[in-house]
Amino acid sequence: MTGRIFDGLKVIDCASFIAAPVAATILGDFGADVIKIEAPGGDPYRSLHRGPGMPAADFDYAWFADNRSKRGLCLDLKQAKAQEILHKLIAEADIFITNFPFPVREKLKLRYEDLQGSNPKLIYASLTAYGEDGPEASKTGFDSTALWARSGLMDLVRTAPDLAPTRSTPGMGDHPTGTALFAAIAMALYKRATTGEGSYVSTSLLANGTWWNSFYVQAALAGAAIPPRPHRDEWFNALSNHYVCKCGRWFILALVNEQRQIGKFISAIERPDILEDPRFATQDDRKANAQALTRILDAVFATRTWEEWEAILTANDITFGIVRKVGDVPGDRTFADAGGVIASPGADNPADRTIGSPVFMRGQDKAPVRPAPDLGQHNDAVMAELGYTPSDIAALRAAGVLQ
Repeated sequence: MTGRIFDGLKVIDCASFIAAPVAATILGDFGADVIKIEAPGGDPYRSLHRGPGMPAADFDYAWFADNRSKRGLCLDLKQAKAQEILHKLIAEADIFITNFPFPVREKLKLRYEDLQGSNPKLIYASLTAYGEDGPEASKTGFDSTALWARSGLMDLVRTAPDLAPTRSTPGMGDHPTGTALFAAIAMALYKRATTGEGSYVSTSLLANGTWWNSFYVQAALAGAAIPPRPHRDEWFNALSNHYVCKCGRWFILALVNEQRQIGKFISAIERPDILEDPRFATQDDRKANAQALTRILDAVFATRTWEEWEAILTANDITFGIVRKVGDVPGDRTFADAGGVIASPGADNPADRTIGSPVFMRGQDKAPVRPAPDLGQHNDAVMAELGYTPSDIAALRAAGVLQ
């Protein structure tokens, strides 16, 4: 096919922070025209990178990554004239995305029932913290609270049972949740293509946290008691544990198919005596004596650098993964090979690379990356497309409808 699969689609991103807006970012990667609506003062996400403990940089890297290639429109939706502009946009739009709490949607007339009359074919994409129904449906939340903490993940990934729960990193659950919302939108587009009807689609941070933690949540639903995860020195399986090399680098082994890989692994680390030890002769023996085997492997892996072990394990087809530091990512070409890091060339872009969305289609090149919009940067262009004259736009700006 020629062109991009979403060429001609118009998307209204009327959302804040990360999870809902990145669904629009993915649509834009495949050709959609995304208009980012912000209130006067802008999306609070614009200032997050300046918070305490955030990486220091001379540009807003978070805004750039999550709102690239969008056009910016700043509207005060509390005003009637702004509502008129919104409904003109909706009449021409294909998709409307929001994550505002339900009381805010009601106040600003952003509910599905408020907008559908202007466009019966509209796809309305809703993201919430705790779902669309129930007493917590209007409760606010972020991925750290609704996805990470509430789902049980925060409790499970402690480095030891007696240590504090582990905090999530910024946006860690938002990005996959946004991908889930994108999937729901794609499903609605298919429905519209076959029936001509619009849809209301949704996802929530809590549902995604449950999906992430489905292994343990399903166990709990089946009545199983969930054991605490022990410190790595007391881990259940020495061959699916993480180890530190002579140079201080950590990596993780994953001999999931232990029966097939154990011989090659023992040969690779040059320790045939391990299988001669009755404590480790069989898979069941190795599980029963996992802590003793972990101590032996600790000593083994401390004898060589990561570069040496990487070559040895790779040559022997052993499954493993380095515990990367984030600062290593720019120099790791596999991120580019996998589409996780992509080029963003151009004099206007504040960085020459950015984060690629994790959705691909053979034969579909993604759209070139453009900068994320400044607040209200494309007011004049978007308003002109809706039929407003320069004098109209000046009057609306003077009245505070546009910023």
